[in-house]
Amino acid sequence: MNDEPIKVRRDGHVLEVTLDRPKANAIDLATSRIMGEVFTEFRDDPQLRVAIVTGAGEKFFCPGWDLKAAADGDAVDGNYGKGGFGGLQELRGLNKPVIAAVNGICCGGGLELALSADMILAAGHATFALPEIRSGTVADAASIKLPKRIPYHIAMEMLFTGRWLDAEEAARWGLINHIYPAENLMNEARKLAELLASGPPLVYAAIKEVVREAEDMKFQDALNRITASQFETVETLYRSEDQKEGARAFAEKRDPVWKGR
Repeated sequence: MNDEPIKVRRDGHVLEVTLDRPKANAIDLATSRIMGEVFTEFRDDPQLRVAIVTGAGEKFFCPGWDLKAAADGDAVDGNYGKGGFGGLQELRGLNKPVIAAVNGICCGGGLELALSADMILAAGHATFALPEIRSGTVADAASIKLPKRIPYHIAMEMLFTGRWLDAEEAARWGLINHIYPAENLMNEARKLAELLASGPPLVYAAIKEVVREAEDMKFQDALNRITASQFETVETLYRSEDQKEGARAFAEKRDPVWKGR
């Protein structure tokens, strides 16, 4: 896919997805559809366990929606493809870890893309904002997600004013996990991805489904569903070879060998 706006690199169980649309890595409808196909293939490939999403260059991770493409006819309510905008935020059944490596400006739909990941690593010069208010539009996915991720008052300030957060402040509010020098960002993302890829994929799947489904449930209702094996991934886990392997490895005082089945 070297001639496409999305560059893909496989390294063992890890998939790297790089948004590469000069000058700013903005996402138009065609790019969003490609991203949807890429992340769907990641979801469905049993050999892939972890994904890293990042942007090309040193200035932009992603500013979100491509306003030039919109001016040329891309409809805001057009066909974004599988997984919705950017291929991630509405992709059903994605039960594998995703890491966002934010290498620069991350705003609007770009911040929504990062929020669709499970962990966010950032370069020291990365900045974050939701400037939609200034163009008279709503940051729809961020309006749903952000107040659940960081303190409500900070989220509402970002949504109401469009103000920018630098990496240090983003980390202080818990928006991102770690800050690294720009030259080390991808190495650190790859180290984290390798750590996750060496872990139990069926456990990750169960964690992601439980976290996702329990978000709008009462604690006891969610716990009852887990203990009653009413989550498909939990049921699969407890009937798997990996679950038995984990117990054997613990008893034998050795590292487990996870097969994802």
